[in-house]
Amino acid sequence: MSANPADVRYETMAPPGASREPDGLAALLPRWHLLRDAEEGEPLRALLAVIAEQLDRVRDGVAQGYEDLFVETAAPWVLPYLGDLVGYRTLPGYERVLTTGLHGGGRAELAEAVAPRRDVAATVANRRRKGTLHLLEEISEQVTGWPARAVELSRHVAHTQPVKLYGTGGAQARAHRGARGRLVDLRDGSALALLGGAFDTAARTADVRRAGSSRTPGGLTPAGVGLFVWRLKAYSLTSSPAYCIDRARNLYTFSILGNDTPLVTRPVPEPSPTHLATVDNVPAFITRRLLHDRMADYYGPGKSLVIRRDGEDRPVPPSDIVVADLSDWRYRPKRGQVAVDPELGRIAFGSRSAPRQGVWVDHHYAFAADMGGGEYDRDDRVPRPDATFYRVGPGEQYRQIMDAYRAWQHDRRADRTGPEGIIEITHSGAYQEQLDFDLDPGDRLELRAAEGTRPVIRLLDWYSNRPDALNIRAVSEHCAPHERPRIVLDGLLVAGRGINVTGPMGAVVVRHSTLVPGWSLEPECEPHSPEEPSIVLERTTACLQIEHSILGTIEVIGDEVGEDPLGIHLRDSVLDATGHDREALSAPDCRHAHAVLHLHRTTVIGEIHTHAVKIAENSVLTGRLHVARRGIGCLRYSYVPAGSRTPRRYRCQPDLAGPAQASHVRPLFASERYGTPWYGQLADLPHSRLRSSGGTPIAEEIRRGSDDGAEMGAFHDLHRPQREDGLRARLAEYTPAGTDAGIFFVT
Repeated sequence: MSANPADVRYETMAPPGASREPDGLAALLPRWHLLRDAEEGEPLRALLAVIAEQLDRVRDGVAQGYEDLFVETAAPWVLPYLGDLVGYRTLPGYERVLTTGLHGGGRAELAEAVAPRRDVAATVANRRRKGTLHLLEEISEQVTGWPARAVELSRHVAHTQPVKLYGTGGAQARAHRGARGRLVDLRDGSALALLGGAFDTAARTADVRRAGSSRTPGGLTPAGVGLFVWRLKAYSLTSSPAYCIDRARNLYTFSILGNDTPLVTRPVPEPSPTHLATVDNVPAFITRRLLHDRMADYYGPGKSLVIRRDGEDRPVPPSDIVVADLSDWRYRPKRGQVAVDPELGRIAFGSRSAPRQGVWVDHHYAFAADMGGGEYDRDDRVPRPDATFYRVGPGEQYRQIMDAYRAWQHDRRADRTGPEGIIEITHSGAYQEQLDFDLDPGDRLELRAAEGTRPVIRLLDWYSNRPDALNIRAVSEHCAPHERPRIVLDGLLVAGRGINVTGPMGAVVVRHSTLVPGWSLEPECEPHSPEEPSIVLERTTACLQIEHSILGTIEVIGDEVGEDPLGIHLRDSVLDATGHDREALSAPDCRHAHAVLHLHRTTVIGEIHTHAVKIAENSVLTGRLHVARRGIGCLRYSYVPAGSRTPRRYRCQPDLAGPAQASHVRPLFASERYGTPWYGQLADLPHSRLRSSGGTPIAEEIRRGSDDGAEMGAFHDLHRPQREDGLRARLAEYTPAGTDAGIFFVT
């Protein structure tokens, strides 16, 4: 069918239970009936509004029925039926999604993970191209959304050259046979830098291990094919201030926190469907050799990285850039040179090129999900049409955050604006100022980053006689619960200090933000102040809500006798105390926090001491959990260490593993240090059980231990296990018979 289903789609869809035009039918009646109906309380009008609602439902059903004829617009539950018409094979786990429902609780995202729309739509075209390397790369993008490079590993198996046949055949045949028996050229630095990766061109001896082995994959066999997959995404930072490590020697880091961070390639789309992926098409880490050989491809505006100094729009010219190993800062650039180390994210200026007014950088870093402060799109941002905007940044009316806040306070008290105000920061710069928000009853303040920006708030030592935290205070000591002020922090990175909340506050919401665990970072990503809290709730009534954020310890100071416990809600976040034996949530002196905790898909690094836990689901707690009241609440599909005092548990680990395996089933992270690309992610391990005593603990029961089969913790909604299973199923379906195909995860 050539009709476009979008032609019949309504411009505005009514919310459930409401009609687009509730008085549409009543408007068709004669005026006399409307007057008579108004005299009797409008019962006829109410009846016609109900009928209009049902008519809208019928219209929507007819329109959706037409859209269900097309794979691009069909409802998720229709996709398997459309695929069945062309013999589409559903991926593993889709039956479980159908039985548990597609709506609510993240099931729609799970359905898209195990039955991607693009995979169904490309079924016929994929079968026509079965067995080609280009198709395997497209399948990875269709099924998982992960970029990949397909490599025919059999061509990398070295062959011993027969002497008697070496002179036979044409020149091209002789060159091909010689290449297949080649050794590694130790003089080719570019080739040596690619050894063992997806872009390796060297030949090796045969490997008896299969590429698809679940134990230790190999792949260098005469029938080997490997699919190298990148699961980390490249996130951009634009016009971000660099951090000065040493002013005397002009040493800087790309990260504003002062830690080492490897730079990542800005991926560009592949030019054609028959083009095999190169290092430019995937979010690969930039090596020193790669940047040295291809400086023009990676350095410059709109590319992977760029350096500006002294507020100039023109970047440092590529002719002044020299790629160097800046480990231990031993390398000293010559006069006029700027040394760059992309593997550590470091910059060193020579004497004549030393900046006088600062350094700004554009670069890309790697991370797994849209979490914490970043320039990614925040689609879940709630529109607030009644709020008044006060924009902060270069070219805007206000240059400082507190200037915009004072202007909002002045307009609010002069009745020139309503209770809702939004302070929006329009660029990814750094703000070094003391922030004190004193809120009146009824205030609704939001401090947020504009779309496509990640501003940094650096809280420094401004006063010698008091803390220099970001202070949020309720001015009035006596106000009704519905008049308590509310504040939202959205899209920010806060470093140097934490947040203090005092007084009768309503809700304190932290969304898509990072409160650096340990306040700041050392070069090796070690926390600067590991025992200091990120949020202190001191004698307040605030309800703390954390969503898609990264933060350090939460400390609660309150009246346990005269006040009700505070509500603390964490969703899709990482609560990091920088150590398993440190308190992630507690009162001073390791006492129980006077709070009721709600955990949803959260990773907690550290111990929790709290009054009660209402619900904890699909979460990972690396330290012990101690609750004062065990009679309320529930833990479900979560990991909690042995020896914890918890409410009742349902299908939690290591309870399901049993006493014999309880010590072996525990989470193992790729990295527990904020600032590293693999921060908070569960490690990949080939087995699901220990193969020998004293081995490395395996976390397979945790990687698939949530209620829908995904991994526990903050990265649950990535549905990584389901995507891996789907990719393996499609790889087995579309590779030629007899081919030994396997998946190699680069990141």
